[in-house]
Amino acid sequence: MTGVVARIPKSGIDSGMLRLTTAANHSLLWSVTAALLATKPGSTRRAALRGMVSVGGTTVVVNFVLKSLFVRRRPAAEVLPAHRRLVKVPTSSSFPSGHAACAAAFATAVALESPRTALAVGPLAATVAYSRVHTGVHWPSDVLVGAAIGSGVALATRRWWPVRESDEAEARVVRDAPALVAGNGLVLAVNPVSGDPYYDPTLDIATALPAALVLRTEPGRDCVEQLEEALAAHPDRIVAVGAAGGDGTIAAAAAVAVRHKLPLVVIPTGTLNHFARDLGVYDLREVVDATGAGEAVAVDIAGVEFDTADGVRTHYWINTASLGSYPDLVRLREKWQERWGKWPAFAAALVVTLRRATPIRIRVDDRWHDVWFLFVGNGPYHPHGAVPAFRSRLDEGLLDVRWLRADLRFSRTRAVLALALAAVGHSKVYGERQTRELIVDLTAPQAVAADGEVIGEGTRLRFGIVGRVAAYRRNEDNPRWADRYRPHHRRPLARLLARDS
Repeated sequence: MTGVVARIPKSGIDSGMLRLTTAANHSLLWSVTAALLATKPGSTRRAALRGMVSVGGTTVVVNFVLKSLFVRRRPAAEVLPAHRRLVKVPTSSSFPSGHAACAAAFATAVALESPRTALAVGPLAATVAYSRVHTGVHWPSDVLVGAAIGSGVALATRRWWPVRESDEAEARVVRDAPALVAGNGLVLAVNPVSGDPYYDPTLDIATALPAALVLRTEPGRDCVEQLEEALAAHPDRIVAVGAAGGDGTIAAAAAVAVRHKLPLVVIPTGTLNHFARDLGVYDLREVVDATGAGEAVAVDIAGVEFDTADGVRTHYWINTASLGSYPDLVRLREKWQERWGKWPAFAAALVVTLRRATPIRIRVDDRWHDVWFLFVGNGPYHPHGAVPAFRSRLDEGLLDVRWLRADLRFSRTRAVLALALAAVGHSKVYGERQTRELIVDLTAPQAVAADGEVIGEGTRLRFGIVGRVAAYRRNEDNPRWADRYRPHHRRPLARLLARDS
């Protein structure tokens, strides 16, 4: 092999290969690439994080395990011409190639999160792998096996850190949703303080939907009350209700939509926009298209009843509800996930939360349990038996109920170990079920959180699916949109509006 490589004619590629293979020493090249990718929020930042986690795992497997087990001499460097040799020839075992393994690990991890970004990273990784043969420090088999190991490590991260394969959940298509051309017939509440503190989307939304009745939410005033007043004032004009903001604002509009049996318009201008992402609505252009064409899908809206001093109260929610320490866990996860990614942030938040948590006693199905927290999802979340990450359907009519037991010995330690080993679903500490209704009794009033906000306290709670509404979503299979946009091309709202203005 060395002789074949040595006979390759001299060219400008030689110096480039030397610089590239040197840049990849100690994974410096991938660290710099990850830093650049992390400057952009969303899938590229997640790709950067998964890439570095994969590189770290690969480094341990290759350099500290396999190279110690398999001792193999490197090709004879002196056979190569001087202009092709590395100044410092590695002295470690040749098998497998650590450079090729880390390159493949990073590229595979990036491809899992952001396939488009991988189109640029993949060729770079392949070139780094080849450079080890071109510079004569590895046999081809070293490189091939190393690349296979690196890719395997990256793929294995999915067990702990699930990858969402689709950018929208499935849901039954609603054929009779009214077309809201230019927003005609729509009342829309806009929360100007959601999301970017330096950007108020009200004017841009009013421009994009000129026939809509656009309301700015008022501090200290209930958004539901504002929408109800608008409906009462224009009973014949309004045929749909909507909101622009985070999940709390969207949930308020969803409550009104359920009560009046109206379709729902969702414009994601919050920080995380969980519901909008599951729905598959990413920018204002899609909202204009979907409402103008009358394209919508059926989505479930959940509710929880609990006792108050004024009687029984029902609160509507769109994503999740919880008891116990789960709200604290969510707050920590959301604080850290933009920097670390959702799953690593969740894992770290779980450890911190369990250290601080105190158990709560609940009764479900006539049995009392001590739990650290109770999670209730509006629809089945995936993956099962693990950290809930996303929904695959929005119209199942089911609640996803999960809990972490506190009545077993060493339950905190067992929960953390199960999480670390990706075996939460097989641990006795963890429980999960799907049901249409859940009634929970408590020994003392406990705070109830829904969609990340504490909504009140109660001693008896009834969770269930309280209604189903049509939510506008562009049909990406419609040739009308395929001709105008690249499939599933997502643009940040502010940039889209700037382009369309």
